[in-house]
Amino acid sequence: MTALVLGAVLTLPLSTAVVAPAQADHARPPDDRRLVSYVVRPGDTASGLAVRFHAWTAELVSSNHLEPSGTLRVGERIVIPVVREHGVKHGGKHGGKDGRGGGKHGGKHGGKGHSSMWQHPDRDREKVRRVIAGAARHHDVDPQLALAIAWQESGWQMGVVSSAHAIGAMQVLPSTARWMEHYAGRRLRLHQLGDNAKAGVLLLRVLTHHTHRRTHKIGAYYQGLGAVREHGLFAETRTYVADVVAIKRRLEEGRPPA
Repeated sequence: MTALVLGAVLTLPLSTAVVAPAQADHARPPDDRRLVSYVVRPGDTASGLAVRFHAWTAELVSSNHLEPSGTLRVGERIVIPVVREHGVKHGGKHGGKDGRGGGKHGGKHGGKGHSSMWQHPDRDREKVRRVIAGAARHHDVDPQLALAIAWQESGWQMGVVSSAHAIGAMQVLPSTARWMEHYAGRRLRLHQLGDNAKAGVLLLRVLTHHTHRRTHKIGAYYQGLGAVREHGLFAETRTYVADVVAIKRRLEEGRPPA
């Protein structure tokens, strides 16, 4: 049987794996966690499951008494300490692990630019702007950042579909939407403005928990989290990040995005 290491991909067929229960710690979790039972599948990694289930890798490793490397074995049953939704909204700056920061109604997300946001003269684009900004505030994501990314991606236009099949104003891939449905708790229809905004904003919030630098968070939205972790920012991604930061600055100053 081949063990799975963080970032590794299983090469043996499932039939060769021996099913064995993990030595999970079933002590009562903190109030802002809930334990989800899960059977390890081929290709699973501790960090990947943490991202997928909105948990912390270190807590997943500790709860199941895994090796420090986070080694998993196909077929074993583990528990995943999922962060409850209310813990994300009212924790730290972005629901962070250490609980520090401004929270939903403080810090840089509190009111900066809220009442002075530039409004687009085109009715359809202004509607996109309002819906994305509202979704961002609801999920404790910087509205100006979400709007800057949406402008860079689509110019605040819902009818845009990329060659890679990214859909709508926030240019969300269908596969990414399926991932974000776990956090939304329901199906997300990317051709509907509200769901498109929700998917993009939730993705930004997830990336905030798994990147330590703003440039990497923005870059991961464009390049993908795994690619950023493995390769850093590609040259074209650095250009994308610079463009988004410039748009965000203009919006914060109450100016048009372009």
